[in-house]
Amino acid sequence: MIDLDFAERIAAARSTFADIRAVIDVERLEMQITELSEQAGAPDLWDDTAHAQKVTSALSHRQSELKRITELQQKLDDLDVLIEMAREADDADAAAEAGSELDAIEKTLAEMEVQTLLDGEYDARPAVVTIRAGAGGVDAADFADMLLRMYLRWAEQHGYSTTVMDISYAEEAGIKSATFEVDAPHAFGTLSVEAGTHRLVRMSPFGAAGKRQTSFAAVEVIPLLEESAVIDVPEADIRVDVFRSSGPGGQSVNTTDSAVRITHLPTGIVVSMQNEKSQIQNRAAAMRVLQSRLLIMQKEQEAATKKELAGTITASWGDQMRSYVLAPYQMVKDLRTEYEVNNPSAVFDGDLDGFIAAGIKWRKQKPIDE
Repeated sequence: MIDLDFAERIAAARSTFADIRAVIDVERLEMQITELSEQAGAPDLWDDTAHAQKVTSALSHRQSELKRITELQQKLDDLDVLIEMAREADDADAAAEAGSELDAIEKTLAEMEVQTLLDGEYDARPAVVTIRAGAGGVDAADFADMLLRMYLRWAEQHGYSTTVMDISYAEEAGIKSATFEVDAPHAFGTLSVEAGTHRLVRMSPFGAAGKRQTSFAAVEVIPLLEESAVIDVPEADIRVDVFRSSGPGGQSVNTTDSAVRITHLPTGIVVSMQNEKSQIQNRAAAMRVLQSRLLIMQKEQEAATKKELAGTITASWGDQMRSYVLAPYQMVKDLRTEYEVNNPSAVFDGDLDGFIAAGIKWRKQKPIDE
């Protein structure tokens, strides 16, 4: 007789699924889809391109979320049928298929359960990620480029839309910095746990043979806020420079000086943008990112003041949050959550879900522990 003792696991899966449905509020989600579909069907929708893009993007995100819930419900129902067929036929192959399907369902539920923890004020917003090379010379620039590829591959594997907004290439190899947007459900909440200092230890391909090199890169993640949420920035507080976009090695890309660099004089924050075709579009995009950064900075300062008044001055994030070790052994370890894997190649190819899930759970638990 084949082993089909999945009852406890299936019961647990159904219980978790019911909790997720309640948190997501499927009925409200369906109402939002109906409202957005009506807006998307308006004949004058594309008279305002920016508004149209917001509507269609929001509709696509909510439809994807509902589809995921509906498909998971169907898989749970189909699993019951598959197990019953395997039991009646005493079919080992069908039993193995049922076990594999249950494994996949449990994995999807675990991912969705983590997403329900993303209930911060800006967690649902698109994310703007900036990567900067730190100490380590050429190796640091190369490491920053590796991280850029890692995050873009992660987004690609999940079907998330990304836009590289600005890249500053290093002279010898890699990049000095890069900024890109991820437009996906809960993009900021998901990626915000990646913010911090990343460290790479490896045998340097650029230095003397046989010597290990340690290099660093900083990752900043901010939410891309709605225009109504951003703060006012007086023209007197900014300096705007225009320049020609460039690719690796300084190769000219544009024939006009369409790239824009905005410096916020009171804080020293600098935002560059060269993705759009016109100077006006790049300036508008750069201003939106600048305003988002200023608003987040304002809220962080308010939070820091409250902590100081309460007598708590310990930072929430350490100077180094993750180590990528390629020599003398192979390991990637998050120093906050203790989550680690022994396959750096897979991580650099976008396999980040384990780290992100552990980070979200750690962040949710941390205030309770403190």
